[in-house]
Amino acid sequence: MAGASLVLSDDSTISWIDRHLLKLEKAMALISGLAVFGLMMLAVVSVGGRNAMNHPIPGYVDWIEQAMPLIAIMGISYTQREGGHIRMDLMVGSLRGRALWASEFVTTLAILILMALLVWGSFAHFQRSFDWSAPMFSRDSTMDINLPIWPAKLVVPVAFFVLCLRLLLQLWVYGRALLTGEEKPVGIPLPADAATQAAMEAAQVTDGPDEER
Repeated sequence: MAGASLVLSDDSTISWIDRHLLKLEKAMALISGLAVFGLMMLAVVSVGGRNAMNHPIPGYVDWIEQAMPLIAIMGISYTQREGGHIRMDLMVGSLRGRALWASEFVTTLAILILMALLVWGSFAHFQRSFDWSAPMFSRDSTMDINLPIWPAKLVVPVAFFVLCLRLLLQLWVYGRALLTGEEKPVGIPLPADAATQAAMEAAQVTDGPDEER
């Protein structure tokens, strides 16, 4: 997994799109973090209620099921922008120039095709759960307190669609860099050596990462 990334910015249109898409990705990542915090507080209240009054929160497992897509998927596009997903760093790090951009272009294209199929499939899954004429617009619900499941199912195609936008932008950048031979294009996570990664990780512990690198 890439421990750090280096995303450059300038006054170009691509960089402008990257920064504005980043705002959306950060908001989604924040929602994911708040979901984690909310589940933690829910666990404290539920366990405290069970121990103090023998009365835990009703539907505790149902709420966990609803929050899991927020935790697992909402930050996926932000992680892609920062180069944080699992990847063959040892192999990719040895490539330079057009060989690097060609490798990144092919892998990004493969991911985009997969994610486009997942958007289609997950949205169809949401449609099977959503019904305008049903109570709470839901054809199915959780087992304990009957929470509608369609909001959790809608999170998946929305998050995957934002990831597709990020992949399209990166694909354009990699393709342009492949044609022009540009060494440090903007809007993509550039490979960083061990010293740079160590410095960036140290900055996260001390002063925090730079807003725009």
